[in-house]
Amino acid sequence: MPTIGVAVTVPEPHGSFLRERRSSFGDRQAEGIPSHVTLLPPTVVDDEEYAVLLSHLRAVAAAHRPFTMTLRGTGTFRPTSPVVFVQVSRGIPDCEGIEHDVRRPPLTRALDFPYHPHVTVAQNLDDDGLDRAYEDLADFTASFEVTAIDLYDERDGSWCTRESFPLGG
Repeated sequence: MPTIGVAVTVPEPHGSFLRERRSSFGDRQAEGIPSHVTLLPPTVVDDEEYAVLLSHLRAVAAAHRPFTMTLRGTGTFRPTSPVVFVQVSRGIPDCEGIEHDVRRPPLTRALDFPYHPHVTVAQNLDDDGLDRAYEDLADFTASFEVTAIDLYDERDGSWCTRESFPLGG
């Protein structure tokens, strides 16, 4: 059964820049995970549900308009979780609305933590690595138009875009 995720992919050149920085902090997951804002965390679906899932994601995307997203500065989930992230400072309500609709039936999934849109830049590192990531990207800023949401699937430890769904149909 495939493991999928749904996200807003951070476009170039920002996506590669954040991924390279993530790798430089010692986060081994950087190689296999594109820079993104999660809308649906890793979720196992069976093959028979897949066609229904695609239809659902098309409908969700069509019901939402493109929007501007701004990433600015860093945040952390410590001490609850060893994660440093770049903050979404513009586009939060848009992400929350899409995330809410993605997790409606037929794709119901409980979350481990309340939804908080962000771009992970360091995870499961020691305190020095997390501190370095937090400080290094504190002044990071980028703005871009979000025109689609992406369906990812995991293949051999790497996450690959399977299909994009344009916002607004």
